Amino acid sequence: MKYNYPPIDYDKYLMLDKILNAQKLRSEEFKNPAHDEMLFIIVHQTYELWFKQILTELKSIGLIFENDFIDERDMALIVNRLQRVTKILRILLDQIEIIETMTPLDFLEFRDMLFPASGFQSFQFRMVENLLGLKSEQRLKYNSHSYDKSLPEDIAPLVKKIEDQPSLFDRVNAWLERTPFLNLENFDFWNAYKTAVKSTFNSEASIVKNHSGLSENDIKRNLEIIDQARSTFETLFDENAYNEAVKNGQWRLSYKSIHAALLIQLYRDQPILQLPFELIKALLDLDETMTTWRYRHALMAKRMLGTKIGTGGSSGYDYLKQTSEKHKIFNDFFQLTTFFIPRSALPELPKEVQDLLGFRYGHTCGTQSVNNHVEK
Repeated sequence: MKYNYPPIDYDKYLMLDKILNAQKLRSEEFKNPAHDEMLFIIVHQTYELWFKQILTELKSIGLIFENDFIDERDMALIVNRLQRVTKILRILLDQIEIIETMTPLDFLEFRDMLFPASGFQSFQFRMVENLLGLKSEQRLKYNSHSYDKSLPEDIAPLVKKIEDQPSLFDRVNAWLERTPFLNLENFDFWNAYKTAVKSTFNSEASIVKNHSGLSENDIKRNLEIIDQARSTFETLFDENAYNEAVKNGQWRLSYKSIHAALLIQLYRDQPILQLPFELIKALLDLDETMTTWRYRHALMAKRMLGTKIGTGGSSGYDYLKQTSEKHKIFNDFFQLTTFFIPRSALPELPKEVQDLLGFRYGHTCGTQSVNNHVEK
């Protein structure tokens, strides 16, 4: 058979000679071989290979987002690659079960030989966090120092440099800001939604006040809850109040972006909003899976170490557990569900808006105008 390219063998293509000889056991080096050290090394080397793939996906997504206009086919590609990252993270979760077949006593056979090596020194994982959009001010201090102080001197500047580049969070924020439909000629979504929210609260308050099964104290308490919810909603309708909340760290998305994200999720059944909704959902899935992995990692550390410090000198379980909550990146999308109202209470979209959102061509708007509207 004639090949278009020079032939290559399986082992040469995968460079198996390098991969399969990259496990050097410290316990053997010190003449005290520990059987489970091989498992420990292979699991962590596999982590690093998957981190490399995640970085490949995130960088490719970043290149697509650099464009002012994102084609619908590229939107599908972004969603697909985000879903791939999430599936990889789920594999990382499964690897914890594999490493937990090693008991704490098995680990103690070689643990003292690992100091001060630590998973915290994984520069690729720090790159993943930075590319996603984890900010320095969000990070927990590691042994009272910035995270980059634990990285190799030649690598730390490269990891820190990513902080100065647009992250996935930044690019998604800019993409949402370009969302049309928020204020069309015949439909002002935000004012319509504000009216719908007010009507919903008034209806709830009326039901509470006229509920014969509630005591006076119950009525008072429920009305206070409704007033608190109403007050929370007001933040979304007051740009100054919202920007103040951003300064206080309660939100990260811009005022316009949060409106766009809400519109996309509330009217996700409209054809033109389905892919944007899938993108937001993919980001939620990614962040949730990474948070789950962090927490599962913390539980593994406690199972293996109890209250001992980690090999890198951190507080082990306590530090890892705190990062699972503190290091969320797309938390705004989780918080946004607070501001959903039932579909039955949503403002009805005018027919011309439904035509736009439904890819209908040939009506008074004209094909070119529709194309301009859907550009993101």
